[in-house]
Amino acid sequence: MHAYVHIVDDDPSFRKALERRLKLAGYRVGTYASARELLDQLPDDEEAGCILLDVRIPGMSGPELQRRLNELESTIPIVFLTGHADTATTVQAIKAGAEDFLTKPIASEQLIEAINRAVARHELVRGQRTRLDSLRALLAKLTPRERQVFDLIVCGRINKQIAHELGTTERTIKAHRHQVMEKMQVQSLAELVSIAERLGTRASGGEVKA
Repeated sequence: MHAYVHIVDDDPSFRKALERRLKLAGYRVGTYASARELLDQLPDDEEAGCILLDVRIPGMSGPELQRRLNELESTIPIVFLTGHADTATTVQAIKAGAEDFLTKPIASEQLIEAINRAVARHELVRGQRTRLDSLRALLAKLTPRERQVFDLIVCGRINKQIAHELGTTERTIKAHRHQVMEKMQVQSLAELVSIAERLGTRASGGEVKA
């Protein structure tokens, strides 16, 4: 499946020329004359792609649209493409997470390279999110008691300490521990701790996070 490039620019001739150029390069393309048009047809995060965004567009500006997309937790990378570049706007856009900031006119090769970088990053982010979602699903399958054991294991407690803390026997904790490892599909304590770190359930100081 080819990546989807979303062009947001109020210049119809520029949109048309860019759409033609990108389709020839093998991309699927969507065009929008304003930020509102894009928001009304919000691109699907599950499709690899990027947004080519002008800075100065009527109504909601490019940076304002970027902020709105961040609020909506969109992961689609933004490449600014503008004829009105200034240092302050560039720095602001990059700090807010823009993938790149390009100035018109731009050579096709440079534009395609920027799009490819943005799409590659989006695919990476999507892959990481899919993995996190699957880990959260595994964690949700733990019983309340198994979740308690999980939290204490990843904080570095040994079976004897966990048994004392939960008011049960070490043998029972061993059984729970086995179930936790099996349900979380790991073979080692290191893997379990790594999952807890990735899911944000274990603070750096070792305490359990809610």
